[in-house]
Amino acid sequence: MIKVLGKLEVDYKGAFALARVDIEAHPQVAQAFQTKAVPYAVAIIAEQMVPLFEQSYPEAQVRMVMDKVLTLASEQGIGQAPVEQMEAEEIEAMDALEAGNYVAAEAAYKKWLSRKPSENLAKLGLAQTQLLMRTEGLELSEVIDQSALNPSDIALQLKAADVEIVNGGVEAAFARLIHAVRATSGDERTKVKDHLLNLFALVDQSDPRLVAARKELASALF
Repeated sequence: MIKVLGKLEVDYKGAFALARVDIEAHPQVAQAFQTKAVPYAVAIIAEQMVPLFEQSYPEAQVRMVMDKVLTLASEQGIGQAPVEQMEAEEIEAMDALEAGNYVAAEAAYKKWLSRKPSENLAKLGLAQTQLLMRTEGLELSEVIDQSALNPSDIALQLKAADVEIVNGGVEAAFARLIHAVRATSGDERTKVKDHLLNLFALVDQSDPRLVAARKELASALF
């Protein structure tokens, strides 16, 4: 946790100062701060203590906490609120998308992920871009009609699900592919399942439609 906070102190260019206290060596400090567990982090803003957290968290979550701390401090006239910094690859991808160049946008997101494999924004951007590439020039009604006439054509069912989700038919797309999972086996089932998981990544993880679809997929698989 100290390493994470130390890294953020550098990343934020000294917008906050990190101090560490060993409460075993200085139990009176633990008593003064009413520390019950370690790590225990507090912010001190204008001589006022603001409790932050009492356990370890991933860097992304700690970064969000520090953004809020700096914003709170700025509201009290101390320092500046953090300015969201876009990654170079994100700017490149956004420019490419604005120009309608999906191939360049895809390459930018892949470059971003090669540098930061766990970057969720890059994963989401890549998934959205690839969806746009797959559905470019497709007509919803035409693809849906074709899929209805050829229910066993897996490639067509995947295409129909893509078009549905682009047009806001989240539940329809999920239901279509869950049905296809139940109707297939082997490599075909794996292909459908993987495609469905890619579509899951496009929806807010707390969305009840996604939560329900995940349960349905688990039921279909097992």
